[in-house]
Amino acid sequence: MDLDAPAPRPSGARLADTLGRPLRELRVSVTDRCNLRCTYCMPRERFQAHAFAPRAALLTFEELARVAGVFRDLGVRKIRLTGGEPLLRSGLPELVRRLRPLGVELALTTNGLLLPRLAAPLAAAGLDRVTLSLDGLDEAAFARMVDAPYRPADVLAGLDAALAAGLGPVKVNCVVRRGMNEDQVIPLAARFRGTGVVVRFIEYMDVGQTNGWNRREVVTAEEVLATLSSEWPLEAVEPERLGEPALRFRYRDGAGEVGIVASVTRPFCRGCSRARLSAVGELHTCLFSGPSLSLKEPLRAGVDDTALAGLLASRWSARTDRYSELRGDSLVELRARPEMSALGG
Repeated sequence: MDLDAPAPRPSGARLADTLGRPLRELRVSVTDRCNLRCTYCMPRERFQAHAFAPRAALLTFEELARVAGVFRDLGVRKIRLTGGEPLLRSGLPELVRRLRPLGVELALTTNGLLLPRLAAPLAAAGLDRVTLSLDGLDEAAFARMVDAPYRPADVLAGLDAALAAGLGPVKVNCVVRRGMNEDQVIPLAARFRGTGVVVRFIEYMDVGQTNGWNRREVVTAEEVLATLSSEWPLEAVEPERLGEPALRFRYRDGAGEVGIVASVTRPFCRGCSRARLSAVGELHTCLFSGPSLSLKEPLRAGVDDTALAGLLASRWSARTDRYSELRGDSLVELRARPEMSALGG
């Protein structure tokens, strides 16, 4: 099955970067804290004594809603709340209530552990859907990946709560790391076949500076697809929208879909339309970007919306990011990169 089809080039954008990519999605980190220590994101040995941002350093819900409104006016049509673990941010349904009048799609990426308590309030506040992280159904494999005293059943309880609250369609993300959990591809796919839940397998990425990334530990999209195809016949599905990160495949027997995010071996930079805002107000134009633009200082200095829109438009218009296409270039590799825990993936 062909994985080499090029990503379509964006066109007709109201606001575009230097490669013609429109601004369509904003990922908002609401906290840099997490209750897991996943090896690919917040390895315990590097975050044991980490100084997390104090509450006063975080953008307030009022500030986040204001920035989101300006982004909406510049073309953003989808806002995804991330972390860290976003459900650790106290009062999160209130932020959703503030964002709902913007008329954009509101999504949340979470490890699901707190969803049994928060799914219903989030749905009532106006959240549209959730994506959960689940890196294995086997308890030993799951423990190797998350390095915290939880079980797959805890995440599945959160998934059930999300479905009961109407936060669907639900997606499940699994980062696949060689020697850790590659044997979980078939069990996870089997668990969600026929349920309406789409599981997406993600190549282990070199985000930040702390996860000890080694390309030899990347289980490639081709390997994942071959593994799945050995069990069930699959056929490729056209993307739903421009810049969609996952390669989509349909089970030929009608049991739903599965996705593969191949950012290492099949970069999708040319279709990327996402901006990212850290919990402390740093704007990043790529998950792997270098210098960020601080929005907190101008916000708290009284900048008006017109000037704020100018700042955002100027930064996006100058955007050149395509790290995944340039991976391996020595100058790019040496550049400092933000941690995934600050930007939410």
